[in-house]
Amino acid sequence: MAGIIRNRKEVGGLSQVIVINVGINETRVAILENGLLGELAFERADEERVVGNIYRGRVENVLPGMEAAFVDIGLDRNAFLYVDDIIRPKSVFECEEETPEILKGKEKETPSITSLLKEGQDLLVQVIKEPIGTKGARVVTQLTIAGRYLVLMPNVDYVGVSRRIADEKERERLRAMAGRLKPAGCGVIVRTVAEGIAEEELVGDLNFLLNTWRRINRKAKRGRTPQLLYRDHDLVYRIMRDFFTADIDEIVVDHENTYKRCLEMAKVLAPSFTGKIVLYRNEQPIFDFFGISSEIERSLKRKVWLSSGGYLVIDQTEALTVIDVNTGKFIGKTSLEETVVATNLEAAREIARQMHLRNLAGIIIIDFIDMTEEDHREEVIKVLSEALKKDKTKSNILGFTALGLLEVTRKKVRQGLVEYLTDDCPNCGGTGKVLSKEALASQAEREIRKIVVQNSDKAFLFHAHPSVASLLIGPSASNLERLEEELKRVIYIRGHEGIEAGKVRLIASGTKDKVEKVALPVNKGDIIEVEVREPHLSNPGDGIGRIEGYVIDIEDGAHYVGSRVMVRIDKVYRTYAKGKMI
Repeated sequence: MAGIIRNRKEVGGLSQVIVINVGINETRVAILENGLLGELAFERADEERVVGNIYRGRVENVLPGMEAAFVDIGLDRNAFLYVDDIIRPKSVFECEEETPEILKGKEKETPSITSLLKEGQDLLVQVIKEPIGTKGARVVTQLTIAGRYLVLMPNVDYVGVSRRIADEKERERLRAMAGRLKPAGCGVIVRTVAEGIAEEELVGDLNFLLNTWRRINRKAKRGRTPQLLYRDHDLVYRIMRDFFTADIDEIVVDHENTYKRCLEMAKVLAPSFTGKIVLYRNEQPIFDFFGISSEIERSLKRKVWLSSGGYLVIDQTEALTVIDVNTGKFIGKTSLEETVVATNLEAAREIARQMHLRNLAGIIIIDFIDMTEEDHREEVIKVLSEALKKDKTKSNILGFTALGLLEVTRKKVRQGLVEYLTDDCPNCGGTGKVLSKEALASQAEREIRKIVVQNSDKAFLFHAHPSVASLLIGPSASNLERLEEELKRVIYIRGHEGIEAGKVRLIASGTKDKVEKVALPVNKGDIIEVEVREPHLSNPGDGIGRIEGYVIDIEDGAHYVGSRVMVRIDKVYRTYAKGKMI
């Protein structure tokens, strides 16, 4: 093993750290820059990520009035293809030997959508924007396949170099090398991590990408439509591929199998960096240890305090995001204008950070504190622009309006942090926010882990809110079994309406026999009186009752919801019992 982190001193002084937290249903990755949260990403096991996927789709509708088409790619909703996102190769499957005919830059006259596509036509498309709300995914026909050092564009003839590589000599070296190596008719973009690499490393990456494209191409020529041809990698792989560079001091992982997987990936992607991968074995949850949990909570709040005492108020609506800057407790030292400018400059840096962390997108209106000098407004724009350069998602600063509001736009690729982690509150019609059931279940799981690792007992009984308990247990108790396997303890979880969602309450701990007597309130053959509370979700004819949160599955009990019935217990399981009415 490369190393094990057990206490905070072992990470002191590190400037860039990737922190990976792996739970039963959710993987979370954070990138810390000088101790501050700079990047945050989530991935849930039960949610399909489609950005980056390549499909063979079929044109369902061509809409001349919108200069767009809807394409069936096999998802719940048809994908949206805009006319400017279409290139015209000679064949949708042909671009290995021949150079496709493409639009270069903006032409004086954009072709009509009807001249490019017909209903029923098959074509290859790639998802660039996740389905969000009622909107389907957005797709393009210009395909890209990302590798470690290169991005392959199999149907355009082009060579580009990442704008993040500032050295002009290095840019020219990489551009010349990529242009010499790439096949005719294909394009490549040299990624930031390629800076300083040797030609043989670029060759290896290019061969891998070309082989991937050939497999996609072969698959595209056969089989049904719509069809998934290429699926982008999972979160951990993408982080290793895209962010594991010489600038990263450490990758800290709290899951042993994922840690081993990261080591294997590093041997392929960056063998010299394997010593930077560390297994975390502290009892404190890894995101608490690094202060990330509090940063996430801060990023969900409407008000964000600045270190000077000023603060931001961030309001997200359907159409745009409004950010208001206030001096708050900051009173300055000399003049009002100096106080205002100092607050605005600090706010500009924090706004760029919050835009990135919250994944704010679309139109963003910033109400900086009024400044009398034009030079000061230009300075604020400059600072904001510099701070936004770290953000991989494209944004544009449009300038101050006549009302003194700064207009900014940012491309939307996926859900924002608030949308991802929260559900609309049923009690306020969506004006307030609560954590989603999945996020609450993950929070409850982390609380269980914290309690268990701090206790030497062999078995535990927890109460949780029923909606959270069902997710913790999972289908056929699969999630609970995985949790037990990882913690090497016996765990019982029962639903209880009196427990706040996201919280757990330890009811009993000790030996397995002792806890089992408390956790299983009924035995086979018992005759009990119980209220039928609700119909069974997967067996509609059955009813559900509960004894101290323990579920009783009552055969043919659905017609007696709201009534008390006598039930004979036939079978007893760890998470529920089955019985018949008598």
